[in-house]
Amino acid sequence: MKMHDTTVAKNPKNTKPNPVPQSVEGWIRYTTHQLAEAGLSFASGMQEPYPEAEYLVLHAFSISPRTRRSRWPSPPANASALIDALLDKRVRHRLPAAYITREAFFAGHVFYVDERVLIPRSRIENILDDPAGFTPWLAHERIQRILDLGTGSGCLAISLSLAFPSARVDAVDLSLEALEVAKKNRRQFGLQQRVRLLQSNLFSALAKERYDLIVTNPPYVPRADFEQLPVEYHREPAMALCAGPDGLDLLEPILRQAADHLTPGGVLICETGDDVQEILMARWPEVPVEWIPFHFGGSGVFAIQKETLEAWKKKFL
Repeated sequence: MKMHDTTVAKNPKNTKPNPVPQSVEGWIRYTTHQLAEAGLSFASGMQEPYPEAEYLVLHAFSISPRTRRSRWPSPPANASALIDALLDKRVRHRLPAAYITREAFFAGHVFYVDERVLIPRSRIENILDDPAGFTPWLAHERIQRILDLGTGSGCLAISLSLAFPSARVDAVDLSLEALEVAKKNRRQFGLQQRVRLLQSNLFSALAKERYDLIVTNPPYVPRADFEQLPVEYHREPAMALCAGPDGLDLLEPILRQAADHLTPGGVLICETGDDVQEILMARWPEVPVEWIPFHFGGSGVFAIQKETLEAWKKKFL
């Protein structure tokens, strides 16, 4: 998860425009101005004030985002109160948009989220969206057992289950609260029989389980970087972001243990972010991972096969 801070250094003037907006578009323009003036971070939302304002206002007015603009109704009678409540959450309390609407978008699906889980934004989503998928590292017909390590809301496990309907998926997390959210999402998609949820500290509860594909977006933000993040990130569970002084607190045990839970030829896909990619390579310059390039530049996600990881472990760990 690479984090970009999109902020402006101004203070909000939360006063009603004169005259009060009489259309949904007018309320969106008003809300856009309030968000833009508030010094907010939009990195975990729609990236810019206007699309985030549109998304939040439509939610507040109970208008489906699929409704064509030409068919938007008139604002509700209590529009002013609804927008006040919305701005109180977003501006005063700095709640990310996803926590206000209780939904997040990932890999073409809509998931329930709240403050118990990280807002989904894994770069692994780009692999799922690519027509080639995981085939550069593993033939799709070989993927019969999948592990999502540190599942959070369950969005990655569920998206993988939908992409590989013949596969069985295990989704683990240390947080029981996060697993409650994942359970809600699993029920929403009707995947109780195909996605198994387990509390586990990394691989500790998986005993002799073996997987063709392990995917993980673990906490990897160095502590000093975490402390400097915008307020919105501190509304998310710290344990899902912060990973010690260098960001490697979980990445190191994952590299040590993953091969023991992969089938022959199995593959680990792991997200590190760009900055921690550099830290990892400086710590272990010989690690034979393949950094996956993305269309937006950079990587921050690596792939490595079981046998390659085992050979490297024997030599360097």
